[in-house]
This record gives sequence, C-alpha cells and structure tokens, in this order.
Amino acid sequence: MPAFSFSTFKLSNLSRILQAMVNVGQYNTLRVVKEVDFGMYLDGGADEILLPKRYVPEGLKADDEIIVFIYHDNEGRLIATTDQPIATVGEIAMMEVADTNPAGAFMKWGIMKDVFVPISQQEKRMKKGDRRLVRLFIDEKTGRVTATEKIDKYLSNYELSVAEREPVDLLVYQKTDIGYKVIINSKHLGVLHFNEVFKELETGEKLKGFIKHIRPDNKIDVSPGAIGYSKIPDEESRVLNLLKQNDGYLPYNDKSDPEAIHEYFGMSKKTFKMTLGALYKKRLISFTQTGMKLEEN
Repeated sequence: MPAFSFSTFKLSNLSRILQAMVNVGQYNTLRVVKEVDFGMYLDGGADEILLPKRYVPEGLKADDEIIVFIYHDNEGRLIATTDQPIATVGEIAMMEVADTNPAGAFMKWGIMKDVFVPISQQEKRMKKGDRRLVRLFIDEKTGRVTATEKIDKYLSNYELSVAEREPVDLLVYQKTDIGYKVIINSKHLGVLHFNEVFKELETGEKLKGFIKHIRPDNKIDVSPGAIGYSKIPDEESRVLNLLKQNDGYLPYNDKSDPEAIHEYFGMSKKTFKMTLGALYKKRLISFTQTGMKLEEN
C-alpha cells in the first residue's frame, strides 16, 4: 500500500491531457487545482474531485501532486481521501459487516464509506458483525465499487503471473488435510503446507511469502516470510535473544527434533540450521553435546 505524499512538481500540458480520468476504487496521483474553505479540488480529468479539509496535509498547495484513494460518496460524487481502505478494486480481503438491509449488506471499508454487497453476491445471507472474505469490483451498471463473496471465479492458475522464488502476498482461504489453501496476490491459489507454519492460521489472515515451487500442472507451493538467507538476520537475533534470556545456554542444536524446533523457535529445521551456521561462523555461539551456548566476545 503506497505512502501518501506530495511534491511541488508541476505537470506539463501533455501530462494533464494524459490524465483524462481517474481509477475509482484505486490510488491515484492527482494535481491540486485550487483550495477552498472546505478542502481542495483535484484534477480528475473531466471533473474536479474534492479532497475534504480533514484529509489535506499541511503545506499542500495548488499544482502540487498528492496520492489519494478515490470513491463515490452517498450522493454518487467522486471523493478523494488520504485514508487507506482495507482493500482496493481487484483485491480480496476479510471485511466486517457493518449493517444490512433488504437489498444487501454494507461492509466496513476502513474509510468514511462502507462498501455494498448485494444479496445476489452473497454466498449466504450476511448478518451484522459477520466477517467474510470478499473481492472488490466495479459494478458495470452503477460504476461504483461493490463487493462479492463469489471469489472463486476470479481465481485461476491457468495462466500464472508469478514465478518461483518471487515474493508474494498471501491470504489464508481454507484449511485442508495437508495445510492451508491460500490466495496469492488476489489472483491464484496455492498451498502453504503445515510443515511451513508454526501456529494456527485464521481464514482471512494476511501473510508475506514467496513462491516455493510451481508444478507442471500449475499447482503452487508457497512458503511464508522471506526467501532463503534473506530471513536469517531476523532469526539470528531471535536465537541470540533466547540465549541471553536463558543464561547463555539452550538445549537445542542441529540434531534436535524438527517439531521441538518449530515449537520453541517458530522456524523450520532448515532455517534453524542455516541460522546456527551463520551464528557459528561469526563465533557468536558454540555447540555442546546437548545444545548450544552463547560465546563471550
């Protein structure tokens, strides 16, 4: 999710022509046209879009650029905000039902506006307080951001947009016999095996991970966290802190049981061995017959 910022860079005439429209339900970089008592108007191409005063950062002025999220208010007008919604159009996220009416439900979006889920887009009738996985899309009839629970049709591994070892965003979808089915970048399905995680995961939980393996049939295995040695510095700090908390000794080494390592350190045995190897090379630890100890340097 982008950090909001603005600059004093002034758009060229060509840039202004190219900026003919905005993407509703997405972040947009827009130019400030003018300041008014109740906020600032931004260049939305065909129309000017209000950025209410409560969202105007200090020092913003005419011709500056600012990154804003665009949505429709209750009167159908386009509004800009620097608040960050739970999800943008095309994304899948867990959201809470704020209210319902005979036509559908309204879900908390993280901004002043709730997002609507028509009854036709619900898997089962929603109730206030429910938490459901939904995908945001633009309704063709109204042009407004709408949500649907019917997300399976948007998920496909037929044509992949990811590659092995690539960092990805993961969203827990379902628990299975072998692990967790996860949604990858709101586009694909993958499996996070039980031996890759060290705690119970909840549906809708977000994780950072990477593509571990893509099979010939395009089924995807994923792993949480960073890839390979890039995660080791954080794990080194964890092991060193645990040693310091336990008088410089822990009854674990590279021959310890993988499940015991998972339970105590929250990492796989492979990562544990890489971490210990890195610490040993730095002469920060040494090994005993029954575990490891902190070296005094």
